[in-house]
Amino acid sequence: MIYVVIGFLWLSVCLYVILGGADFGAGIVELITKKKNRKYTEKIMYESIAPVWEANHMWLIIAIVILFVGFPEIYTTMATYLHIPLVLMLVGIIARGTAFTFRHYDAVEDRWQLIYTQIFYYASLLTPFFLGLIAAATISQTINPDANNFLDLYVFSWLNWFGVAVGLFTVSLCAYLASIFSLRETIDRLELGLMIKKSHQTMIFVVVTGLLVFSAAYFSDIPLARWIFSKPLGVMSISFATVALGLILRAMHNRKFLPVRALAGFQIIMILVAATYQHNPDIILLGNGQHLSLLKHIAPEKTISALGWALVLGSIFILPFLFYLMFSFTKAKGKS
Repeated sequence: MIYVVIGFLWLSVCLYVILGGADFGAGIVELITKKKNRKYTEKIMYESIAPVWEANHMWLIIAIVILFVGFPEIYTTMATYLHIPLVLMLVGIIARGTAFTFRHYDAVEDRWQLIYTQIFYYASLLTPFFLGLIAAATISQTINPDANNFLDLYVFSWLNWFGVAVGLFTVSLCAYLASIFSLRETIDRLELGLMIKKSHQTMIFVVVTGLLVFSAAYFSDIPLARWIFSKPLGVMSISFATVALGLILRAMHNRKFLPVRALAGFQIIMILVAATYQHNPDIILLGNGQHLSLLKHIAPEKTISALGWALVLGSIFILPFLFYLMFSFTKAKGKS
C-alpha cells in the first residue's frame, strides 16, 4: 500500500505543478504584457484558468495531507527548516486568490481595482518562486539539522543561488504553461497572435532559466547534471521534453491547440522525472549526510494502509466531479 500512497503523492504534485502552475502563470503573463495589451490578456487568462480555478489547490492540499499523515518525519522536517518560504508561499496563495476575486467582483470600481490587480500580479509571481525555493532546498543538501545558528538553520537552508535559480525556472514554467493553455481559449485573430508571441517568449525564458539552474548547481557543487544524464531514464526524459517542444511549435504553426496542452503537461512530467528519479525514494537530502526516504521514514503500517484506501476511494468520488467541472466550463464557454 505504501506504493499506492507514494503514487498519489507524485500524482498530486504533478497535477499541482501543471494546473496550479498554469493558474499562477496567468498573473505572470499579464504582468509581462505591455500595458496597451493587458485588457486582452486579462480576458484570455480569465477564460483559460476558469476550469481549474476552484480545484487546483486541491492537489496541494492532498500532497500536504499525505506528507502529514503518511510521512510525519518528512513533513516535520520541511515545516521546521523551511517554514519561512512555506509561510510566504501560503500568504501569496491567499493574497492572490483574494485579489483575483475582488478585482472581478468588487461592487465598487475605484482605485482599489488597481491595487487588487498589482497584488494579483506579484502574488502570482512570488508564490511559484517560493515553491521553487522549497523544491530546491529538498535536494541541495542545504538543510542541516546540526547547524547551531538561526541563519544556517532557517534562512540559508533555502536562500541560496541554486534555490533562486530553481525559483526563477519555476516562475518561467508557470508563465509558459499559462500562455500555452490559453491558446485554445483564444478566438480573435489579433489576440491569438499576441498569445502565440507570449508562448514563444516564455519558451525562451524556460530555456534560459533552465541553463541558469545547471550553472547554479555547478557552482554550488550540486551534481544535478550527473543526476540527470548519468542514467538512460534521465537522458530519455530530457530528450522527450525537447522533442515535445518541437511538436508544440509544429502544432502551434498548424493551429492545433488541443495537442499543445497535452504536450506541455507531458513536458512538465518529464522534467519532474528527470529532476527526481536519481535519488528516489530519498525525498530530502540533508546537509549532514543523512537522507529522508519515502520508504523508510513512514508512518505505522496500519496508518499507511488506511491512508492508501482513503486516497483510492476518495479519488473514485473526486476525479469524476473534477472532470465534470472542467466539462461544464468548456460547455458553458461554447454556448457563450
